[in-house]
Amino acid sequence: MIEDKNQQSTQLSDLGEFALIDHLTEKFKINHKSTVKAIGDDAAVLNFENKKIVVTTDLLVEGVHFDLSYMPLKHLGYKAVMVNLSDVYAMNAKATQITVSIAVSNRFPLEALEDLYAGIETAANIYNIDLVGGDTTSSTTGLLISVTAIGEVEDDDEVYRNGAKPNDLLVVTGDLGGAYMGLQVLEREKEVYKVNPNSQPDLDAYSYIIERQLKPEARKDIVELLKDLDVKPSSMIDVSDGLSSEIIHLCKASNVGCDLYEEKIPLDPVVISTCEEFNIDSTTVALNGGEDYELLFTISQDDYSKIKANPNFTVVGFMREAEAGMHLVTRAESRIPLKAQGWKNFNA
Repeated sequence: MIEDKNQQSTQLSDLGEFALIDHLTEKFKINHKSTVKAIGDDAAVLNFENKKIVVTTDLLVEGVHFDLSYMPLKHLGYKAVMVNLSDVYAMNAKATQITVSIAVSNRFPLEALEDLYAGIETAANIYNIDLVGGDTTSSTTGLLISVTAIGEVEDDDEVYRNGAKPNDLLVVTGDLGGAYMGLQVLEREKEVYKVNPNSQPDLDAYSYIIERQLKPEARKDIVELLKDLDVKPSSMIDVSDGLSSEIIHLCKASNVGCDLYEEKIPLDPVVISTCEEFNIDSTTVALNGGEDYELLFTISQDDYSKIKANPNFTVVGFMREAEAGMHLVTRAESRIPLKAQGWKNFNA
């Protein structure tokens, strides 16, 4: 599914590294005055004047983080950017630049990489970021993508994981579990395809959760919304490894405990119905599924009135003294210790 057999294929060896970089990046525009020099020299030059700089990086590996049998390359390029922008926004910062490095085997023609970079370009345009550098090299094991995201934040506006206080409210954006259940549907259809390559799956009922897996959106809007509401979280993290793991990260960094209420966890109806179809507990999916790229943060109770009527936010619990521990309070009002299973153990 890497290339259309009816489409002309251009071997990467026909271009060479520098011509390849020029070709793949020629359509990218510069949007920020902080980008003094982008692609075309030995290094990028950035000038953020008096702001603090936020830097994050992620590596995506074929066969570990993505499966090209159902992940279109354009979607993969887009998602690779989102994974990194989400970390910038989790610092309450504005994303401004990215670098993209790829290692690619000779089974990929130029047209495949054009699709990959088309997704990266779409993300750059929608999220208003500049591509300022990167690298290309050969690989013997498939495709690897490394994206570094750079952002800026005004002094004292940055938010870390370690600022939560007892009695702070625990808030999450959007809904959870969709990306994991989208993955389950895609994996199921992959197995059906192996048995019958002529089968045509009807995935309309799963479009929301499949998009959550293949084309997630980083929550740039939340950073802007919180500023408009005059709310600065006391701590914040993005939900990439599952709600349970992220809560534990916040609690350990802040030296606090937490009560998370099962009945408050936001779940889309498609997630609930698909969990029933797969005979999987929806709470378990929300706690451990990962890749939702929502934001999880804590706020003072004094700020509750500012967010309570906003559909983007759900208060799911509150922070306690460290000695109280970290617990899920079930619908039956029993208390279960939170565990950081994460996506690897959950998948196993």
